[in-house]
Amino acid sequence: MALRLAVASGRDRERIDATARAVIECAADAIIAFGTDRTVMLWNPAAERMFGWKASEVVGLDLQFIPDELKAEHNAVLEHVASGGQVSFATRRIRKDGGLLDLRIDTSALVSSTGEKIGWVSVCHQTAGDEAVKHYMAERARVVRRLGDVVADMNAQLELPAVLDQIAASLRELTRADAGGFVLIEKDRLRLVSMDGLPARLRDRTADLTTSMVGELMRSGKTVMMATSESGRFDDTIWSALPGLHTVTLSLSHVAGRPYGALYALYSRRKVGHVELELLELLAGHASVALSNATAYEEVVRQRAHERAVIDASADGIAVLDGEGLVRQWNPAASELTGVAAEEAIGKLPPFPLPEPGAKLAHKLDSGRWLDVLCAGLDGRDERVLDFRDVTAAKELEEAKDLFLATTSHELRTPITVVQGFASTLASRWDKLNDDDRRSAVQTIADRAGALGKLVEQLLLGSRAGADRLAVSNAPFDLAALLRGAVVAFRPLSDQHTLTVDVPDGLPKAFGDPTATDVIVGQLLENAFKYSPDGGKVAVRARKDGDEIHVVVEDEGIGIPAEDRDRVFERFVQGDTGDRRRFGGIGLGLYIVRQLARAQDGEVAAEGREGAGTAMRLRLHCADSASKGPMTSAASAAPAAPAAPAAPAAKAAEAAEAAKQPAGG
Repeated sequence: MALRLAVASGRDRERIDATARAVIECAADAIIAFGTDRTVMLWNPAAERMFGWKASEVVGLDLQFIPDELKAEHNAVLEHVASGGQVSFATRRIRKDGGLLDLRIDTSALVSSTGEKIGWVSVCHQTAGDEAVKHYMAERARVVRRLGDVVADMNAQLELPAVLDQIAASLRELTRADAGGFVLIEKDRLRLVSMDGLPARLRDRTADLTTSMVGELMRSGKTVMMATSESGRFDDTIWSALPGLHTVTLSLSHVAGRPYGALYALYSRRKVGHVELELLELLAGHASVALSNATAYEEVVRQRAHERAVIDASADGIAVLDGEGLVRQWNPAASELTGVAAEEAIGKLPPFPLPEPGAKLAHKLDSGRWLDVLCAGLDGRDERVLDFRDVTAAKELEEAKDLFLATTSHELRTPITVVQGFASTLASRWDKLNDDDRRSAVQTIADRAGALGKLVEQLLLGSRAGADRLAVSNAPFDLAALLRGAVVAFRPLSDQHTLTVDVPDGLPKAFGDPTATDVIVGQLLENAFKYSPDGGKVAVRARKDGDEIHVVVEDEGIGIPAEDRDRVFERFVQGDTGDRRRFGGIGLGLYIVRQLARAQDGEVAAEGREGAGTAMRLRLHCADSASKGPMTSAASAAPAAPAAPAAPAAKAAEAAEAAKQPAGG
């Protein structure tokens, strides 16, 4: 029964109060009363003798005389008493001098005459030699050991779902509940994430946090809560599917200092004691640790997966090396750049030398690919990270620029030297030269000035092509007539070459720019003359092939090695063989040819021939299969047009001259 304070009036009240005070003052057992805020309201003389504190020292204070390991038990007892009834239990308390007392404490609610709960009252008895106490303490030690085993099992799990399931199973075992589980706090909602003893259909069911018992527990500031069917029905709770449910106990678990969820134990057949409430609170505390570990592990796994995805998606090769310099991680880009698969690289040295941490080096692989390798050390770990990328294009461009500067300087120096020489001769010996000598010198100066003009023209056109500023006006045009005209213009200009044309009468019109196509054909014929210095046959053939027209210019010259047949269309590249180098030039002609062909939605390629020589194949669309009407193709809106090409006859003459002696082109 709860201790009820009856309020009388007049002399009866005074008499009752005096009697109550006398009983409390004279009692052999310590009597202590606590308010709802857990501060001491009453501390009788027996309590002074038992614990060593005077009443004046403790009344109005929240006395810290409960051992830390038993605070959960104390909270459970008060919560149990608040729900009705009284609790008698064996426990320990701390004296003022620091000694421990083995006690049996009977605790009940302190209720006013109006039925309001205003606190608790505890009667404390010393229990030296009490067999019941010894049995209780032994049982408690057993439960604590079992709790330790359960906690160890719980902490052994790292996957969050497994931890939650372990919590539910352990909770039911320790508290002897008929069902139990864990609800997760998700903003203003609760979600049932694990359970034991309840139908599986309840998993992931949600409820409003604010109106729930979990919300009430959070607002109360208590660590554990018990609710019975006498205080209200459970029909609106997410775990109400347990038939005969009469008691629900709750305790919060925290992660990173914030409420993460709540453990709940449900009782439909068994009764709940303060021990079960204590175990629930203790388990909730340990669950907080396990959940913190699991969420931290989950975050690490997520972060590593994210980092792995970033590394795998990187276009740079990335490798992680251990302290011995052996590969421990090798991303897909590393395999692609080096040609070494991850399974072949792991556990071995990288296929290139290592720079010092913080340094970078360039290395050329056996495949010919250039890599820039950067090394960085990891703080606090005996590991290094390598980042390497393909810089082959940059290296080739750098080499091409160096070659361009050297070649252009040479190509400029020759005509300038000739012009300077003849101009100096004319200036210093004009009176001594006859008219024929003067005309010859002036013609030579004019020829070399023309070569310089052509060289500058090629440089400008190459610059426009490199900036995607070649503009062409595509429309149907008579390709057959253009080819025949080019051959007629080139044929009489070289006694060493036999130039033929094979164009069928029914060749359809092509779709493109006739001026750009004339530049292409002229450059291909010029190269055919230039790179066949011993003369021979040069043939121009055209055929319809599906929706395209193929124009082939063949010669019997020195040819192009197979490995250079695509590279010769790059800027400043003439091929690596000395045979082609000896003919001079700055390596822009075929680059301009390809850019002009592509501006017409066509293509040009170099092919080998049986025996010797080269076949250059130009592909253009047929007019009847291309878009109708004029079309301007340009990479830029700027009104840039190809530099005006030299007339075919002039180009042929220059090419024939180039076949006889080194010259720029």
